[in-house]
Amino acid sequence: MEPPLRWVILTTEHQSTEARMAGYRGKRQAKRRKSHTVPKAGTSYPHGLKDAIGKWFPGQFFSRWPVAGSRWSPLRVFWVAILMTWSAEQTLQSRFEATRQVVRSLFPKWTLGKSYTGWYQAQLKWLTPLLPALSKRLRQQVHRTAGRHWQREGWCAFAVDGSRVECPRTEANERALKCAGREKTGPQLFVTTVLHMGTGVPWDFRIGPGTASERRHLEEMLPELPPHALLVADAGFTGYEFYRRILAAKQSFLLRVGSNVHLLRKLGCIKHEGRDTVYLWPEKNWLEPPVVLRLIERREGKKKMYLVTNVLDKKALSQKSAGVFYEMRWGVEVFYRSLKQTLAKRRMLSRTPEAAQGELTWAMFGIWLLGLMTVERIVACGGDPLRWSAAKARDRVRWSMRRALTRRHQDRALASDLSHATKDSYARSGSKKARNWPHKKKEKPPGEPKIQSATAEQLRALKRLKEQKAAA
Repeated sequence: MEPPLRWVILTTEHQSTEARMAGYRGKRQAKRRKSHTVPKAGTSYPHGLKDAIGKWFPGQFFSRWPVAGSRWSPLRVFWVAILMTWSAEQTLQSRFEATRQVVRSLFPKWTLGKSYTGWYQAQLKWLTPLLPALSKRLRQQVHRTAGRHWQREGWCAFAVDGSRVECPRTEANERALKCAGREKTGPQLFVTTVLHMGTGVPWDFRIGPGTASERRHLEEMLPELPPHALLVADAGFTGYEFYRRILAAKQSFLLRVGSNVHLLRKLGCIKHEGRDTVYLWPEKNWLEPPVVLRLIERREGKKKMYLVTNVLDKKALSQKSAGVFYEMRWGVEVFYRSLKQTLAKRRMLSRTPEAAQGELTWAMFGIWLLGLMTVERIVACGGDPLRWSAAKARDRVRWSMRRALTRRHQDRALASDLSHATKDSYARSGSKKARNWPHKKKEKPPGEPKIQSATAEQLRALKRLKEQKAAA
């Protein structure tokens, strides 16, 4: 007996539907297997970390330095050096080996040398031409990324400060680097940083031996500042010649002064003197014009703090804005904490002065680029770049480096995750100050500057100077 026609039609439709669904499932499974297949050796693939760094330093940036027959081109030296500064390994050798594996995973077609010594010799060769080019490139990107945060309180302001970094106690380091710190301190490097106060990332830096001068470092960096910038610094940046060099560079400053500074009132060098008009004019510089300053007094609890600036117009730089800028100067101290503690660069590991200086130079470039990558994403999302967290950005990048070794995970979320690498927003209920910290430096506060009215002899010296100027 034949089945009814209706049953035959339903059965046929059901079988064809099952066949179509099986075909769809097969295609989805094949697509899923293809997306999780490990790329073949030598095949390049997109990765969030490669895109994040390559955005700022594409391959063509390094094409100005042609290389033939070398495994360590400037581009490859740069990639290994930057990732080494972010690595969590404890020795230079282990950092190099771990970073080399990451770079090989990101760029399978690259032929990299296997020894740390070979890479070190190559980076020592390329660091001299790379340093100014990398710095200039990063400064351009800071300016482009800052957007509306380029200025704060109507000024493009920069905080300046110096810090020392310990080095191993080798004979070569002790002879070349010297020590300018406390007793029983080993050889040191001295780094001076100019920090853009609008974004919280560096603008420039200089490195020298432990006895280097932060004022001389800043004088070297003056030509790299944008026009009409405002430099904000602590009491270590003082001196008649130093102020004159800043004025000659047509820049402005807001600096703290202490008891080692002698200021004059009522010298009559300008027509309209105010109660806050003071002059810096040491006796040995009486053949040169005095430096005209405005004195700003601020209170910190029961203590007074004194600032001087060459911006005489109170509308251009009010006392309130000066206080805001000096408080924001603390950002450069936080930057050094991030460099030394978060990135573990409190002590260099290199045993020769050239290697130690190169290690610190790459560390500065590493935290500069890390901050720029993070700030760019925060600004794009409408946030305040000063809230970027070096610790969270470091952890996220390290996770990306580990995932790059699998060659499966493309880490496309790196850019969006960096936009959330910000400081905690909660309000503290107590102080973070430790109860007892035996290694804390106990430096005396700067004190009050010595201010007196101009003497008759000083007035006569100024009159002679004006007459000589008129006669010339």
